[in-house]
Amino acid sequence: MNPRVDAEALSRRLVRPGSVWTAIRTVATTGSTNADLATAARAGAGSGTVLVSDHQSAGRGRFARVWEAPPGTSLAISVLLRPPASVPVERWLWLPLVTGLAVADGLRAACGVAVELKWPNDVLVDGRKLCGILSERVDGPSGPAAVIGMGINTTLSQAQLPVPTATSLALAGAEVDPTAVVEGVLAWLGTWYTRWLAGDDLRAEYSARCASVGRRVRVQLGPDEFVEGWATGVDADGCLLVSVAGGERPFAAGDVVHLR
Repeated sequence: MNPRVDAEALSRRLVRPGSVWTAIRTVATTGSTNADLATAARAGAGSGTVLVSDHQSAGRGRFARVWEAPPGTSLAISVLLRPPASVPVERWLWLPLVTGLAVADGLRAACGVAVELKWPNDVLVDGRKLCGILSERVDGPSGPAAVIGMGINTTLSQAQLPVPTATSLALAGAEVDPTAVVEGVLAWLGTWYTRWLAGDDLRAEYSARCASVGRRVRVQLGPDEFVEGWATGVDADGCLLVSVAGGERPFAAGDVVHLR
């Protein structure tokens, strides 16, 4: 089976002097695009390496959750980036947020689908999950790297949804061209990543797209530990700011539930 995404077309359009992207490869199926790129990162693969697959047999979400969809109904996109040493490690928390902005802009450009972001890792349509993002730090002889994976539900039918709270581009009414989807996301990720590298303050732009901001949320910190309050925005490090008894509290990690 050949991959649906045209790697040669993507390379012609996106791999060029001055671009963030340096190599784009597609496969029909793999265990996990993030795991594959993590292995490549440890072996010294360069920043800007991209791997795209139509199917993952061992995909993972946050907290080691299993993520899988029937072949040909989703896109797994993973990118390897090596931010320079001048970028403080604390700012790496922004990488999944920047990726969320890129997915939002890329899907609007490729499919005309309007989405919302859920801090820190989800992309929603009408409150239902369309895309999950997983960012991992990988250390190796060539130094630290970020491997960022995006799992986008493209043509899943209602019967194929893994959970009732999921959705797909097709269910949102979009005509899906897989190559155009990947091109849109990568083009916008290059733009947002470049702005992040330059030190731009992206707080207002992210907050404006984030459905978590301005509503009551529950931040699940562990099986029996959670905090509830009003999400007011994100701080300079990308932490979610939640107004709780005693003041405003930043959260660098946690599962967020949107409360009514």
